[in-house]
Order: sequence, then structure tokens, then C-alpha cells
Amino acid sequence: MSADFSARRVKMVDGQLRTTDVTNAALLDAFLAVPREAFLAASQSDLAYIDEDIRIGGVAGEPRYLIEPSPLAKLLQLAGIGADDTVLDVGSGSGYAAAILSQVAKSVIALESDSALAETARTTLSSLGYNNVVVVEGALRDGHAQKAPYNVIFVGGSVDEVPQALLDQLAEGGRLVAVEGHGNAGVARLFLKTTGNATGRRAFNAAIKPLPGFERVRVFEF
Repeated sequence: MSADFSARRVKMVDGQLRTTDVTNAALLDAFLAVPREAFLAASQSDLAYIDEDIRIGGVAGEPRYLIEPSPLAKLLQLAGIGADDTVLDVGSGSGYAAAILSQVAKSVIALESDSALAETARTTLSSLGYNNVVVVEGALRDGHAQKAPYNVIFVGGSVDEVPQALLDQLAEGGRLVAVEGHGNAGVARLFLKTTGNATGRRAFNAAIKPLPGFERVRVFEF
């Protein structure tokens, strides 16, 4: 790992995360440890630590992005992840969030619908030794019921609404974090499952790029 990238990670944590009320020590250590540049194409590595979203792929009309560090860290902190937790990372992209999660959770299922991004994530995570992450492919809004229930579900992009299928995959006491709404209208919400029901509360405003496949179904009224 180049000393230059290590220094940039420190600046990212001090200048982008700590200044936006990210205080969880384990999470800050994870952002210091995981090489963000490794989850980008070589031609993009110089952009790894800017405070912007970075496009990493996707098909026409459905671009995919590496989430800006500060909102990503704030969302993960909101989930209250513990060392014994099993996490479902929905829309894992090239695997960066899954790598961060692997440092603070027991195990991570990284769900990705784009086969090229899934293969990139699988290769990169394996090469870096993040052995408690399993990358699976499938429709993002369906989750991954085979390994449910999960203590934490993180939705890695904004959505119109959280599908019931994802809420159903939470364990009792489990948390789901997602941003509902797009652009400046986006709101981070924390859903908590108690006595079999998941209820959500507003946490803070958050503008992150959308995930495909979560568009609200329009109902025609006569």
C-alpha cells in the first residue's frame, strides 16, 4: 500500500468523517484500514478519497456509484453494527462497503445485481483477504432470503421505498438502514424489528445516488 494512499485515508477520516459526527471508533478504524482505491479501476485510483460519489459502472440509464465517504460512514454508524452481527449489504457494487462492514461485523453477505460488478467485488475482496464476505448475485429488492435472518441490512443507494421483502429478512431486534427519496429530498431512515414488525424513523437528510430496481410501482386510478 502506498504511503500516499495511507496519508489520504487519514485525511479522509479526519476531514470528511470526524467533521460530520462520525464518532464510532471501530468504524473509523475500518475506514482507515480499507484501501478505497482498490475498489476502483486503476485509472480512477487518484479519485479514491475525494468527497464525491464516483461512478464505477452500470448499464445505460442505471449508473452505479461508490458512495461518498461521509454519508456512507454516517449510514453505517446509524446501523449500530456489532462484532457478532450478520449483515446483508444490498447493492454492494465493487465491494467497498462490504469490506468496511467486514471489519466491524461477524459476517457479510454482499448482494449485487450487476454480474460485472459482482465479479470485481469477489476478486478484490478475496485478494485483500476479507474472508468473512460472500458475494452473491440477484435482484437487489428481493434481498437474499437463503441466508436470512440478518441482524443488519444496509441498502447502498437511495430508493423510492424499502420493499417488504427486505424488512422480512431482518432478525428480531435487527436494523435496516436506507435512504428514501432522491437528491436533496433524500432522508436516511433506521428501521427496527421488534415483536415481528419493522418500523422506521427519520434520522437525517442524506443525498446519495439511487439504486436501480427500487422504483415505486405506479398505480393507475380511475
